[in-house]
Amino acid sequence: MTKASKLELRPVFAAKYRGANRSRKTKILNEFCELAGYHRKYAITLLKQVERRPPRPRPPRERTYDDDVVQILVKIWEAAGYPWSVRLKALLPLWLPWAKLHLSITSRGQAQLLRMSPSTMDRALRRYRDTLLRRNYGRTKPGTLLKHHFKVRTDNWDIDEAGFGEIDLVAHCGNLAYGEFINSLNFSDIATTWTETRAVLGKGQRPVCAAIEIASALPFVLKGLDSDNGSEFINMHLLRYCKERGIQLTRGRPYKKNDSAHIEQKNWTHVRKLLGWQRYDTAGVLEAMNDLYRNELRWWMNYFQPTVKLLHKERIGSKVKRVYDAPKTPLDRVLELPKITKAAKAALLRDRKGLDPFVLAAQIDVKLRAIAALANTEVGPPVKPPASLRFNQLGPLSRRDSAERDQAQRGTTG
Repeated sequence: MTKASKLELRPVFAAKYRGANRSRKTKILNEFCELAGYHRKYAITLLKQVERRPPRPRPPRERTYDDDVVQILVKIWEAAGYPWSVRLKALLPLWLPWAKLHLSITSRGQAQLLRMSPSTMDRALRRYRDTLLRRNYGRTKPGTLLKHHFKVRTDNWDIDEAGFGEIDLVAHCGNLAYGEFINSLNFSDIATTWTETRAVLGKGQRPVCAAIEIASALPFVLKGLDSDNGSEFINMHLLRYCKERGIQLTRGRPYKKNDSAHIEQKNWTHVRKLLGWQRYDTAGVLEAMNDLYRNELRWWMNYFQPTVKLLHKERIGSKVKRVYDAPKTPLDRVLELPKITKAAKAALLRDRKGLDPFVLAAQIDVKLRAIAALANTEVGPPVKPPASLRFNQLGPLSRRDSAERDQAQRGTTG
């Protein structure tokens, strides 16, 4: 008997079987097993099964958030530099007063934006996302001079006192590292995540040491610097500078990049993501980069961009669960410090109230385009930068554009 014939027999015998008495069930079962060739126990199971009705399709869930609200969210997300959804959720209350000046937001739309969870934001922004190419290459050479004078930091960065941070250089050398080119000196405070950046021409000891005037721009006293083992930091000039000012100077272990994980992350978000891998090697572009670092970019990152800090990690089986604190801007973390005077806190708050993050974003784009025009394209990556290096005006690149960009940038360094 074919399988189709067995399927046709089953409902006929099942109807008889369910309504029969004990003796009648035995006869029906014997007949069914003889015709279909089933084992007795399996046949009982088939005859007892009640055919279920197909489930009714669930009606589609009504949308909670309008298309207009999603579009406003997309514009704020783009203007903020495409932050992670948890950070985006944290920056909305800070950005919405300014967003009302640039976007048409109703009171209902504002309430929906503030009510939206990070997971919902991820789903709403999913089709707008684009995976950007990340390349983290360094040009640091080991420095042996006076290395024994710089203590190796072996403890964890679990401090809550501002003034202790990591420092590093980001090379803007393009495809080749010969000659002098500009480097971005990056400093990140561990307790507050406050970041300062300066551009220097070359990696000489004197210009690098002079760039550490970023200490004067910090809203707190610089107390400690932790660097890698490059010769631009392991030298007498920096050692003398730190001793005269009472700054603790330490270094990470050689070839252990995770010892400087905080500043390596800031090297991407504050420098490489904005300036790319082009070569910059002139005095004109040096002045333009420092103009950006000292003004709009500094305010935009420290006043309006929330950051998260890792609290602890716990291993669950083969996975590691990371627990972070609530997202806060570096300025908000500075305002929580008890050693900062009330006058200094009030001055910082006045500075932020007088700045529009959307205007800052537009000004950053203008300056980034001007800097990109000054790049040395003869030895830089053969890729044309977009109209907005933060991808804010044109939106995410298409898949084709991304593939062409990735192919063009293969083999680049810096």
